[in-house]
Amino acid sequence: MTVEETQPLITHLIELRNRLLRCVVFVLIAFCALVYFSNDIYHLVATPLLEAMPQGATMIATNVAAPFFAPIKLTAIAAVFLSVPYILYQIWAFVAPALYQHEKRLIYPLLFSSTLLFYIGVAFAYYVVFPLAFGFLTKTAPTGVSIATDISSYLDFVLTLFLAFGVCFEVPVAIILLCWSGITSPQDLKAKRPYIIVAAFVIGMLLTPPDVFSQTLLAVPMCLLFELGVICAKFYRPKQEDEQSAVENK
Repeated sequence: MTVEETQPLITHLIELRNRLLRCVVFVLIAFCALVYFSNDIYHLVATPLLEAMPQGATMIATNVAAPFFAPIKLTAIAAVFLSVPYILYQIWAFVAPALYQHEKRLIYPLLFSSTLLFYIGVAFAYYVVFPLAFGFLTKTAPTGVSIATDISSYLDFVLTLFLAFGVCFEVPVAIILLCWSGITSPQDLKAKRPYIIVAAFVIGMLLTPPDVFSQTLLAVPMCLLFELGVICAKFYRPKQEDEQSAVENK
């Protein structure tokens, strides 16, 4: 590899490093702004369970340091969640120079919609799924069993659900990218609709608590988002056709 060939590579690596550093600094700033409210943030996230627990029941900490580290851990993850738009912007700024103009027009709405759908998925889990799931789970406890959930275990549980719903709500974006790249087409996806519906319920069974309500509350939105993705994919031509059209228009 010649010096002329290595120079652009070094330049790209330096730019990548700078953008990663910006993302880290932004997350740290967000964390510093939120850390004072770490206990309040944890209480906000724990509210769906606290409201579903029997009268007088409370959450517990089985580890000596858990009352300190659990809210701090949640605050750090909340800082990352809030920084997602800025992180996506840095990713976009890094790859944009290598894209054609017509590809940029595709990515702009996908960046915005992917961020919005992720936040909608998290909000849906918090406001809809958690109250129903925790209400069901707390009422199924055998007689004589006191409900006292460990705060660290609860945090891991809700973060898993937040991530699961946030990612699963990205279905329309994934479908558009698959159709645009030529891997599949809206017509093929329509033909495979029964299998996709079954897969959605299987995913709901694997990612949610073992109750039919939360499983259905993940599977049904995924099916609806699948239909939305198929409809939106019709407005995007496959990449090969798009590139050919762009060359012909030059």
